[in-house]
Amino acid sequence: MTQSDQHHRPGSEGEHYVQEVLGTTDRADRFYRDQMLDHLNPAMREFIARQEMLFIATADLKGECDSSFRAGPPGFVHVIDDHTLAYPEYRGNGVFASAGNVIQNPHIGLMFLDFQRERIGLHVNGRVKLTEDERLRSHVTDLPLPQVPGQRALMWMVVQVEEAYIHCRKHIPHLRKVGADESWGTDDMMRKGGDFFGAKQEREARERHSPSPTAAATGWL
Repeated sequence: MTQSDQHHRPGSEGEHYVQEVLGTTDRADRFYRDQMLDHLNPAMREFIARQEMLFIATADLKGECDSSFRAGPPGFVHVIDDHTLAYPEYRGNGVFASAGNVIQNPHIGLMFLDFQRERIGLHVNGRVKLTEDERLRSHVTDLPLPQVPGQRALMWMVVQVEEAYIHCRKHIPHLRKVGADESWGTDDMMRKGGDFFGAKQEREARERHSPSPTAAATGWL
């Protein structure tokens, strides 16, 4: 494969290298040719419009990664046109890891998975910029309005689509939707999951069994 051919193939140099090592270059090229678009076609747009969840991946300037989850009513991810979509950043824990990453590194990966109907997925990769709610609404008049209390977007992630391709249904489980009993915008930690993984409990236990910096410095222990 010439350097020119390599340059025009979709995907990264790293994945091309692994394909060559494992002998899957031809199979990968068929996938690139048959399944990968640089835009959202009508079927993809319709698929996104009915999704209620979204997985996102970002990285900071040093390449340190973060993955996260977003959810909302169908249409909370809004397709603006064939090359642009937007999803809201709601009020959360105040960390803004994803938003902080894209300020330094605009690359983003989106994963839509339909666990209920088709059991299929859609990858969307591109570049993102943060936009204020009021500013975006002034340009996108059909941007969805909040449907439940506490759901107002603090900002929007506006993604310029560079790659869009299928994630096959193999191993995607079929899940059943339960009743809508979640509370948007709540500060009740127990309703949000509490200390489910015991992180706070572990930290407090360490603090109870560790000498305080003040005590250690004064020689009390």
